[in-house]
Amino acid sequence: MFSVREQCELLDLNRSTLYYEPVPVSERDLELMRLLDQQQTETPFYGVIKMTNAMREQGIDVGKCHVRTLLREMGLYAVYPEPDTSKPHPEHEVYPYLLSETEITRVNQVWSTDITYIRLGHGFVYLCAVIDWHSRYVLSYRLSNTLNADFCVDALREALKYGTPEIFNTDQGTQFTSQEFIEELKKRRISISMDGRGRCLDNIFVERLWRTVKYENVYLHNYETILEAREGLKKYFEFYNKKRFHQSLGYSTPEKVFLAGFADLVKVAV
Repeated sequence: MFSVREQCELLDLNRSTLYYEPVPVSERDLELMRLLDQQQTETPFYGVIKMTNAMREQGIDVGKCHVRTLLREMGLYAVYPEPDTSKPHPEHEVYPYLLSETEITRVNQVWSTDITYIRLGHGFVYLCAVIDWHSRYVLSYRLSNTLNADFCVDALREALKYGTPEIFNTDQGTQFTSQEFIEELKKRRISISMDGRGRCLDNIFVERLWRTVKYENVYLHNYETILEAREGLKKYFEFYNKKRFHQSLGYSTPEKVFLAGFADLVKVAV
C-alpha cells in the first residue's frame, strides 16, 4: 500500500492539488474563458476593454467587469505596460529587473518561468514552465488546478537538475515571490530578476512559448481532462525540444543548442 505522498509522486500531483475541491464554473463562463484565451493568444496586446469589445463582436453579451474577473482567474494580462497588472504579495520582497542591457549569449545565462491557462473540456488548469533563454529549451513544466506556489516550486527544482543559471527571471506574482521559491534560488546564489509591473515583454521568451504551445498543441487537441493534457503536453514538449526547428536558432532545435552550449560550459570549466 502506497502512502498519499507516494501516490502523489507517482501521479506527478501536488498533495494540495489532490485535496483541492474546485468551485464549479458555469458552462457559459467556461465557453467565454475559452474564447478569451484564444483571443488573447491572437491579440496579446488587448486590454480588458478591447477584449470585451471582441467578445461582443462575436455576439456575446458580457460586461467589462466580468471579463476582467475571468482574465484574472485565468492569469491572462495584456502584453504592454499598464498600471496594476502584476499582483505581488504585499509582504513578499520584489527584486529589480536585471536584463534591460543584457546580451544573451550562452546557455544557463538566463532562465525564466511563467504560468498560463490551459483550457479543458469542462474546466481548466494552469501550466508552469521553466525555459533557458539562449536555447529556448524547456527545462521542466508542471500542471495544476490551483494557483498556489507548489507546482511552480516543483518545476523549478526539476529544472535545477540541469544546472544552475546565472540569472532567473520571473514576474512579480505571488508564486514567484513566495519564500519557498526564492529560497531555492538564493541557496544556489542565483541572481533574481523580476519583470517591471505590467511589463510582460520583459519575459518575452516565455510569452512566445505559450503562443506556440497553444496554437500547435492545445487548440488542436482540445483536451478533455487533466490526464489527457498531461500526456499530450509531455509528447509536445518532447517534440518542441528535440524536433521543432527554430528560425532564431539557425533552424536547429532547442535540445541541440542547449546540449552544445552545456558541453562548451563544461570545457571552459575544465
